[in-house]
Amino acid sequence: MATKIAKTQITRERGWLYYLDKNGDVSRTRMARGGGRVPKGKPQRIAKVGVKRENGFLYFVDKDGDVAKAKMARPGSRRASSRRAPKRAPRRTAARGRTKTTRRARR
Repeated sequence: MATKIAKTQITRERGWLYYLDKNGDVSRTRMARGGGRVPKGKPQRIAKVGVKRENGFLYFVDKDGDVAKAKMARPGSRRASSRRAPKRAPRRTAARGRTKTTRRARR
């Protein structure tokens, strides 16, 4: 499903989030729940790759430490809508038109 774009051979460390930044390079930052207190600081650039992004694809660092891309699943495709059951009409209630009255209003 995913195709490799660049071989970076990054070895991941526990407690870090690896991602592609705006420039298409691999960066990492501390995870919020990744092993203790989160020190504030700038993200670290791990590998300079310079990936050019295409619309409709998700870019990530895979298990091997390489940059990969996969086609994003978009909701509301034609195939999914044809499988869906037809909509049913809402049920009518017997108390339609009546308003709820309280004890004070009846007196």
